[in-house]
Amino acid sequence: MSNAVPMIQAEGLTKTIDTGAHRVEILRGIDLEVSAGQFVAIMGPSGSGKSTLLGLLAGLDTPTAGRIVLDGVEITGLAEDKLALIRGRKVGFVFQSYQLIGSLTAEENVLLPLELAGEDGAGRARELLDRVGLLDRADHYPVQLSGGEQQRVALARAFALRPPILMADEPTGNLDSVNGRHVLDLMLELNRREGATLLLVTHEQELAACAGRRITLHDGRITADEVQERD
Repeated sequence: MSNAVPMIQAEGLTKTIDTGAHRVEILRGIDLEVSAGQFVAIMGPSGSGKSTLLGLLAGLDTPTAGRIVLDGVEITGLAEDKLALIRGRKVGFVFQSYQLIGSLTAEENVLLPLELAGEDGAGRARELLDRVGLLDRADHYPVQLSGGEQQRVALARAFALRPPILMADEPTGNLDSVNGRHVLDLMLELNRREGATLLLVTHEQELAACAGRRITLHDGRITADEVQERD
C-alpha cells in the first residue's frame, strides 16, 4: 500500500435538508479516499445521493457535517473566495447539461477559466479544442453545436487549467451511444495520459465498467466499493 496522501479524502460526510416538516438525510456519514490517478465510477439508484456526494467533493455545496480534503487542502469551512480559488485550480467539473455560456463561442467558453485565472490562454484553448476534435468549430456558439459537441467543449473547458481532479455528473446522460463513447474516451485520455484523478457519476453499467474502481451508494451510504480490472 502507498503512503501517499489521498487526492480526495472525505470523513464523516453528512448532508441533511430541513424541509420544515421533517429532515431529509441525503448522505449519512460517508468515509472515502481516492488515490491520485484513480478512475472511480459512482453508482446507485435515483435518490441515493450520488450527485450530492460529487457536488460536495467538488466544493460546489457545503456538507452538514464532516470534512473534505482535496490534494492536501481541507476545503470544509473555507470562505467562499478561498474556496472558489481552490476549486478553480484543483477541480474540473463536467455537468450532464453542459452549462456552456450561450453568448460565448466554443473557444471563448474554453478561454473563460484561463482568463479568470489571469492566464494568456489562447493557445491552450485552441490546443484543447483540437484534442476534442472541434478546432474547426471554435467560432461556433453553443446553439450551433450538437449535444455531443457541446459536451466535448465542456470537457475542454473543465481541463483548461490542468486540474489534478476531473469530476463529471452523468456526462453522457443526454448523448447517444456514439457521442457518449467519444466523451468517455476523451475523459479516459485525460485520466491515463495526464494522470488526472477521475470521479464519474453514472447509471450506465457499460461506462462504469471502464473504471478501475466502482462505488455504489444506497440511501446515502456506501454499500459497495470494488476495485476492478481495466484494459
